[in-house]
Amino acid sequence: MISTSEASQLIAGTMPEVGCETVALADCAGRVLRETIHAERDQPPFDRVTMDGIAFSYDSFDAGVRRFRIQARQHAGEPRLELADADNCIEIMTGAVLPLGCDCVIPVERIEVVEGAAIVEDGYQPERRRFVHAQGSDHRAGTSVLQRGARITPMDVAVIASCGKESVSVSAQPTIRVISTGDELIAPGQAIEAHQVRLSNGPAVVAMLQTHGYSDVAHDHLADDRDVLQTRLAEHLASADVLVLSGGVSMGKADFVPGALAELGVKVVFHKISQRPGLPMWFGIGANREAVFALPGNPVSTLVCCRQYVVPALRQASGRAPARAEYAVLTRDVTFKPQLTNFLPVKLAVTDAARIEASPVMTNTSGDFTALSGTDGYVELHRETTEFSTGSVLPLHRW
Repeated sequence: MISTSEASQLIAGTMPEVGCETVALADCAGRVLRETIHAERDQPPFDRVTMDGIAFSYDSFDAGVRRFRIQARQHAGEPRLELADADNCIEIMTGAVLPLGCDCVIPVERIEVVEGAAIVEDGYQPERRRFVHAQGSDHRAGTSVLQRGARITPMDVAVIASCGKESVSVSAQPTIRVISTGDELIAPGQAIEAHQVRLSNGPAVVAMLQTHGYSDVAHDHLADDRDVLQTRLAEHLASADVLVLSGGVSMGKADFVPGALAELGVKVVFHKISQRPGLPMWFGIGANREAVFALPGNPVSTLVCCRQYVVPALRQASGRAPARAEYAVLTRDVTFKPQLTNFLPVKLAVTDAARIEASPVMTNTSGDFTALSGTDGYVELHRETTEFSTGSVLPLHRW
């Protein structure tokens, strides 16, 4: 068996990268950016007024002028006006360009308009260039405003739009096929016998991958039949970039998955990791660079292995930077067997001191997937240690 860190390194070293495609601005949210975005213009592109009111020359106010003749009105989106006289002012709207010759703005609440003149409130003291969002103060034209490798957020869409781009280069969506194996599995809605169980791993894995931004995901259920497995797996390998299997990967007489994959030319990279849950996990690369993850069939093992290995691998393949490491503080003592890295489900809480606390949620074996409902993720308990005391700081992996 290899360690969890060795497993992650082997996957990272062999995981193929997905290609790029160009999508419209309206379709790019949630995708992984594959180009650097540069500012089209200064931002803001002009001295932008941030308050409804009047604009005028501060020097006139400093010289004692308190009554300004209203020369004109400047709305947002209108060409820039110019102050004609030092004793004049221009009515100004939020978002408008600051008129030429003006360097001061007084809010409308601080003036009174009488017979075409704006009278400044007694005692009000304006400041030069207050309520002015200076041209280029956010960034200058040509500045790199978004780096490739980021998952595009709604805020990023605003940035891309501000740079005048109608479309953007993003990582292509990998074609992912999730495959459940097992004669005992019965889909929801179908009649079920006492000796059978509901098919739940596949839908859960699909949901997890979709939650992390992968949309081209479909599910298939295959019986424990060597010929059926080999035929259907060949079809999936021909049409998908990534296969994620659940079940059939241990040492039982009906665990045909490793053998079927080998016969289809999928080269094993590793089989078995010194961890709990999920020890029997298998990973390989197909003849045409397909990535194949064969996860143990116990539900907790399946979900932990998917989050621990499949999700980071897809992140890397899409060109995203590794996720930022997180840590949490254990809220009570726990003891585990040595020689295995343990992944312990937890519920999280944030204290007044902004400390993330992790409360353990024990599962009744790795088949107890119901216990995972309401958990936020899991902490990683290193295999060199058996006892973890309250207050221990542990690596945190959110679902």
